[in-house]
Amino acid sequence: MSSLTFHWFLPTSGDSRDVVGGGHGAPDTATGPGRRRPPTVAYLGQIARAAENLGFVGALTPTGAWCEDAWLTTAMVSQATERLKFLVAFRPGSVSPTLAAQMASTYQRQTGGRLLLNVVTGGESREQRAYGDFLDKDARYRRTGEFLHVVRELWQGGTVNLRGEHLRVEDARLTRVPDPVPEVYFGGSSPAAVEVAARHADVYLTWGEPPAQVAGKIARLREAAAREGRTLRFGIRLHVITRDTAVDAWAEAHRLLDGFDPDTVREAQANLARSESEGQRRMLALHGGSRDALEIHPNLWAGIGLVRGGAGTALVGGHDEVAERIAEYHALGIDEFVLSGYPHLEEAYWFGEGVLPRLAARGLWRHPEHAGAGAGETVLPVAV
Repeated sequence: MSSLTFHWFLPTSGDSRDVVGGGHGAPDTATGPGRRRPPTVAYLGQIARAAENLGFVGALTPTGAWCEDAWLTTAMVSQATERLKFLVAFRPGSVSPTLAAQMASTYQRQTGGRLLLNVVTGGESREQRAYGDFLDKDARYRRTGEFLHVVRELWQGGTVNLRGEHLRVEDARLTRVPDPVPEVYFGGSSPAAVEVAARHADVYLTWGEPPAQVAGKIARLREAAAREGRTLRFGIRLHVITRDTAVDAWAEAHRLLDGFDPDTVREAQANLARSESEGQRRMLALHGGSRDALEIHPNLWAGIGLVRGGAGTALVGGHDEVAERIAEYHALGIDEFVLSGYPHLEEAYWFGEGVLPRLAARGLWRHPEHAGAGAGETVLPVAV
């Protein structure tokens, strides 16, 4: 039986019972006394162990000046887990392709093959320049294509010589190739991003837009990949607020919304409006900076995006409703779900103990540690 894949999120900029802003120029919003949980290895290890026990396959870590380094943090947190994979976000412009290929190879050997790569081209020129990268957005995507070409050839054991528009390597080769080769996750809504994804990605990730918009993206990416003689898998990045009843879930969403200071929302929206990211523009269009009409599709709430850059929508509802929305996205072609919630430790349990058993009962999910269970046998998450 095929099984949906679920990943959780490691909040490497800190966690809170309030929404933690950041990314794409959004300000930090979790500033109340005693509400902030620093992103220590000990705390992130708690979240990682919970995700592993509940049945999540991997955990995404972001990249940028607003959070801890993803490579170093996950390498340390990996020692607190046994099976959980780490979806490490990184930017090709900050490291040579040969070194990145070597780092990934080392990571695979030292963790038993638990690296996944989320390649982030970078949508904000101001932040890119802070790291010494002065290319414009379209040029960054062209460089990403060259980068992934070199990395993939090296992972296959080849010797690479490239004199590209942006990258140049001579007689590049790895002494030891990764086993298994890390899968490449990639997102982006612009034509340049679609071209790179079609040629180089294993999994295309979209932020949580309404199903009709997601369906359009999937169709566009499938067509582009087919022109390259390839196929893609598809994933979606969402927050979740799931409770035993819909009333309780929406009460939590409204509590979070009540914590958004109007001045903070205005500042965040002004900063996010300057983003060069097409995906960020699409996120902003879902709510227009207004607190009104934030449920943009049944159980799909755009409130998070009022103060947070990047993924700005959440599935909100009772466990059965959230499971139904996941099944709706799956019917469009989404097989992987990258989820998060505030705070990340508690929300992992709400989802893992509330929604995953319902998806298992539908035959849509099976705990990774029990993939060989007999047909018809429902295996529930393990809560420890």
